[in-house]
Order: sequence, then C-alpha cells, then structure tokens
Amino acid sequence: MSDDKKKVITDWYDQYSKAVLTFILLIIKDYQQAEDLTHDTFVKAYLYYDSFKYHSNEKTWLFSIAHNLTVDFLRKRKPSILFKEFFLSQKENKPLPEEIIKIKENSYELYKALDEIKDTYKKVIILRKIKGFSIEDTAKILGWSESKVKSTLFRAMKVLKKQLIKEGFLYEKIF
Repeated sequence: MSDDKKKVITDWYDQYSKAVLTFILLIIKDYQQAEDLTHDTFVKAYLYYDSFKYHSNEKTWLFSIAHNLTVDFLRKRKPSILFKEFFLSQKENKPLPEEIIKIKENSYELYKALDEIKDTYKKVIILRKIKGFSIEDTAKILGWSESKVKSTLFRAMKVLKKQLIKEGFLYEKIF
C-alpha cells in the first residue's frame, strides 16, 4: 500500500501543486512560505491518505488541507507583522513576477483588486471564479455552508467590481 500511496500522492502533486501554490500565494503573498505550505499540504495528504474517503474529489481535499494550513500559518504570525506588511504592500504597487502568479490571463488588475478586499471575499472569489470549484466543493474547502458560499460570493463580487472601478479598470474585461 505504501508504494501505491506514494504514486497517488506523486500524481496528485504533479497535477495540482501549481494550483495549490497559486491559491496559497494569493492569500499570503510570500512565495517562499507558499512553497513551504504547498509542500506541507502534500506531506499531510500522504500522512492522512488512509483517512481520505472520497466523499469529495482529491482536488477539493487537497485545497481543504492547503486552506487549513494557510489559516494556521496566518494565526501563528504576530498581528503587528501583518499590519506592517499590509502598510508596506500599500506603498509597493509592483506586481509579483509573472512566473509566480498566473490568474485569469495574468491579470494584474484582478490581482491588485483582490489584494484590496477582505480575506473571506478573496478566498471565495479565488476558489469559485479563478480555480473553478463548485459551490459544494468551495463550502468543503472553507468549512462553510453552501448558502454562506453563495451569499459571500454575491457580496464579494459586488465589492470586487467596486474596487476594479475605483482603480479605473473595467470589470467586464476581468470576468
């Protein structure tokens, strides 16, 4: 079983690691840390593979692990560091290198607008609109009800549209 498990996790890594990395990177904006958390996601998937019951697909399960690890990472960071990084990021309006983050045809406008909205809105937009997860899978990943996903996405899209317009970008060009 151990060799089978290794092969399955290796296949999943080949198939999903870039998507998991991008998801984590969009949330924490630290490439090295995002790489570490991506690696940790697959290590945890390997360790807990026997508990995976296929109630959801493997991509949903992996994103759920990645989300939980990212939330744990953010909780452990000192709030003062987060505020410092937030204010520094406000001064630096440089995009991340193209090879690091590829979302919706490498849309810098979308990345910048997502960076300005609250975290719950950002996560639901990334999962539903950028990564293409279903409402059910998004709910599983975030640990929310399906109705919370729907209502949060509805509010998030309005906020994102306002942010894009505020920054002078046409909303229709993004989605």
